[in-house]
Amino acid sequence: MLRQEDVFKIGRIGKPHGVKGEVVFLFTDDVFDRVDADYLIVEREGLLVPFYIEEYRFRSDESALLKLEGIDTQEQARELTNSDVFFERSKADEDQAPSTAEIIGYTMTDHDTGNAIGTITGIDDSTANTLLEVSRNGGTCLVPVAEEFIRAIDRKKKTIRVTLPEGLLEI
Repeated sequence: MLRQEDVFKIGRIGKPHGVKGEVVFLFTDDVFDRVDADYLIVEREGLLVPFYIEEYRFRSDESALLKLEGIDTQEQARELTNSDVFFERSKADEDQAPSTAEIIGYTMTDHDTGNAIGTITGIDDSTANTLLEVSRNGGTCLVPVAEEFIRAIDRKKKTIRVTLPEGLLEI
């Protein structure tokens, strides 16, 4: 059985497309294409359910038309509308750096001291600079996603070690 900690959100299913079960897939991470995935995981009534991919084709950098096995009518496709789509962490490409979506839930630690800074709870990409939302000390701070800050990422331990400019966490 799939657990929430074993997956990360990569998008959401939009409206049906046509009458043969295709849906618009609005994705924030194209990991499914980079690793040639056989299936995606769709949240249905609180459960994580794998659906095998029959085919997909990109419409833009953020959407694709997706045909899932067993979804053959417009009515079946409509039942998936607004469902969150996830990808298994264990299937992500180990040779590539994890995507920002994949590191949600990771613990951010100070590279020099090893002390925990907080837990990455979200991503704010509403501005030109993508920010990580980090829960710490009962509040949330924003940390820019910048290569020069990141020292190491450990997928097994779900940690990201960073060296942040002095005073950044107090802003």
